[in-house]
Amino acid sequence: MTERPILMFDSGIGGLTVLREARVLMPDRRFIYVADDAAFPYGAWEEPALRTHILELFAKLLDRFTPAISVIACNTASTLVIDALRERFPEHPFVGMVPAIKPAAERTRSGLVSVLATPGTVKRQYTRDLISKWAQKCHVRLVGSDNLAGLAEIYMREGFVDEEAVRAEIAPCFVEHDALRTDIVVLACTHYPFLANRMRKTAPWPVDWLDPAEAIARRALSLLADIDPTSRGEMLPEGPDLAVFTSKRTDFPTRRLMQGFGLAMS
Repeated sequence: MTERPILMFDSGIGGLTVLREARVLMPDRRFIYVADDAAFPYGAWEEPALRTHILELFAKLLDRFTPAISVIACNTASTLVIDALRERFPEHPFVGMVPAIKPAAERTRSGLVSVLATPGTVKRQYTRDLISKWAQKCHVRLVGSDNLAGLAEIYMREGFVDEEAVRAEIAPCFVEHDALRTDIVVLACTHYPFLANRMRKTAPWPVDWLDPAEAIARRALSLLADIDPTSRGEMLPEGPDLAVFTSKRTDFPTRRLMQGFGLAMS
């Protein structure tokens, strides 16, 4: 018998970057990875419809898997619906993932920071509020990429990506002003770290690519430590870590990728 699992949620395979870090910190925990690929990409949705969709989906996921906590390993979903999830399911702990603007503002030397995100994350008031709160002394450029998440999905499944396409997507992040240059790019989408090596290769100059995956995993670990052991609920039979795709359709490269991450298909 084992404790209830940790549910890791994303619109696609990007949340695997957070799962990777979480497993390092919590090697004895069981994980359920949920990819809402039936609704991918989230950026194509109108906000009210997407909010309703995610809330309804989580009602089913929490009932099916009874996780100890849920990690929303998706900036687009977190900036839109994390507060609504906490309101709808007040007894269940959620860990959200928002752009790492505060640490970027603390680390930058040039004062020029770019946030590379999906268009949905870029347009959220939540993101602009983070800048107002934590980065008033910086120049923060918000860069919404239409294609980078899709390129990451292709790369992870097929092992190849068009480097010129990557270069075009990241180019707006690089700013020169008064002999200063952008020195930090916040990766505000969990898909993007999969392309970090290609970004470094195609970037016009070196920058610090800020990936918050480890920080999110540490937050999940601390939240688990705060949960009263007597209130964890039913102990479930031990089993493999699972991958759940909401479309219920996965091709061979995707199944191979999940197997490589030690996930059994559900």
